[in-house]
Amino acid sequence: MEIKTDDFRKNLKVEIDNKPYVVVKCDFTNPGKGSAFYKLKLKNLETGALLERTYKSGVSTGVFKPDLDFMEVEYMYSDPDGFNFMDQKTYETIHVSRENIGEASDYLQEGIKLDLLYYKGRPISIELPNFVELKVVETDPGLKGDTAQGGLKKAVMETGLQVNVPLFIKEEELLKIDTRTGEYVERVK
Repeated sequence: MEIKTDDFRKNLKVEIDNKPYVVVKCDFTNPGKGSAFYKLKLKNLETGALLERTYKSGVSTGVFKPDLDFMEVEYMYSDPDGFNFMDQKTYETIHVSRENIGEASDYLQEGIKLDLLYYKGRPISIELPNFVELKVVETDPGLKGDTAQGGLKKAVMETGLQVNVPLFIKEEELLKIDTRTGEYVERVK
């Protein structure tokens, strides 16, 4: 089924040239002279490559609704080839390659529940929750009196992710991290 230009929006999943994409950015422009158009920035769901396309408003796009399925899974462990998840309905193990997970691996911790995205029956990527809780394993101690300026320092989380955190954060503390931006949100009590 072809997708009309009126339906373009951020996070819309589409198929272009038999490849699945997600709309990362969608800008509508109506120049006054000439026809209106949509400028899209798309991310390939299989490779992570970025693509920019422009579509005239109201014209056939050649963009289709992809054959996507979601499955709720629980992360179990990684191995040299990739990551292993457990289907929450059948309890089967599903293996996904490192290339398909990409930077999302920085947020994976044993037991986290997430959605596994299938394209034409093949697992291609994961949809992380918006926030995860990770423990600080390494950070420099903050200096007394150093907090007046609201400075930041680097902290290494249990998954290897590096995050800028306020100076008062110590090792072993549990932090809430936004998976969309990779930024510190707050300490978990």
